[in-house]
Amino acid sequence: MLFSLLMTVICSGLFAQSVDKAKDLLKANNLAGAKDEIDKALLVEKNQKSAEAWYTKVKIYNAIAADPTLKTQYPEVLVQSLDALKKYVQYDDKKSVLLAADGYKPVNEIYQGLFTLGAANYNAQKWNDSYVDFTNAISAINFMYKQGWIKQSMDTTSLLYAGISAEKSDKRDEALIYYKTIADSGITKIGGNDMAEIYKWLSDYYTRKGDKANAAKYIALGKSKYPNDIFYDELQLDVLRKYGPKDSLFAKYEEINKTHPDSSIYFFNYGLELYQYATDTSTGKRVANSDELIKKAQDKLQTSLKLNPNYAQASLVMGQILYNEGVEFQVLGKPKGNTNAAELKQRQDYRAQSAKKFDEAIPYLEKVDQVLGSQPKLKKADKVALRDSYDMMVTIYESKKDQAKIAYWTDKYNNVDKVH
Repeated sequence: MLFSLLMTVICSGLFAQSVDKAKDLLKANNLAGAKDEIDKALLVEKNQKSAEAWYTKVKIYNAIAADPTLKTQYPEVLVQSLDALKKYVQYDDKKSVLLAADGYKPVNEIYQGLFTLGAANYNAQKWNDSYVDFTNAISAINFMYKQGWIKQSMDTTSLLYAGISAEKSDKRDEALIYYKTIADSGITKIGGNDMAEIYKWLSDYYTRKGDKANAAKYIALGKSKYPNDIFYDELQLDVLRKYGPKDSLFAKYEEINKTHPDSSIYFFNYGLELYQYATDTSTGKRVANSDELIKKAQDKLQTSLKLNPNYAQASLVMGQILYNEGVEFQVLGKPKGNTNAAELKQRQDYRAQSAKKFDEAIPYLEKVDQVLGSQPKLKKADKVALRDSYDMMVTIYESKKDQAKIAYWTDKYNNVDKVH
């Protein structure tokens, strides 16, 4: 018993000496030696509950992280230092007196070191590494706040770049965690950078997931922060267009027209969708209120053109609606063999109405030529629109048997690619 007691006293002294030796090696800047010594000391069960031993490890590992040569040899030292710091707090019964004596410098070294690593890896486009680094920096900040060492409860910059790094690493579900934290806090700027895209990302994420409750939450939140951003209206329209009844889609357009009364694009889009729905025969026939919807479509398109007289697409669709009506009357007015006088008069009336509709279409189609035809270079979609307008003009003047105009518009039609 006396021998065992003597050995315990000797070993305790040796363990204390081991920690002291590690501290001496740290002072001598023998960091590799200090690391070996403290690692050995902490393998001893008794030292594993020593606050001083864990704090010594923190200081040694932080010094290694700051050493240009050793930090590449031990890339995980800052994370391990953070773990050691947590152990120090766990076993310290003196309310962090050692840390306070150092002015909490080791804590700041851990956080700043992790953030610096994250920034370097982010700039090098090492997305997975930067994601890990920024999440570790967030862990450091959270621990510091929990201990009451700082008043800042959230490291918004690390949250942002952890989210971006996760997204660029194809970890969208992980990115969600950090983006949600930012949005739920109501932040709109981080380091001078606007957070508009974060709110859009969350709205789109939940919309794609089919999570209606969260999609509605972040759409409403985004609209409250950025009321003039049309993204949220577009997103809701897209969902209604794909899954909702047409009445809901058109009701949404009515709401948008009221909130954005100066938007020629929304009046145009609404008019176009009304017309497409009104003339859809995929079910075998048009909807019962087709004529009413077409009239409404024309009203919306007219409003669009009042707001923007040079809106070529709106002019094209207005011209096409009138042209299509002219063609329908033209078909009804074709001779059908032996007919009585009443039927003959009816067909004459149809032909007159066809000519009237064609005449009404001409100014709109000419406007397309005026706006797009005057430009030297056109995008593909504009070329298609211009060619369509020319094609309708040729057909209109064929019905009038005006050879000069037929030749004029045919030449324009044939040379769209060459001229534009």
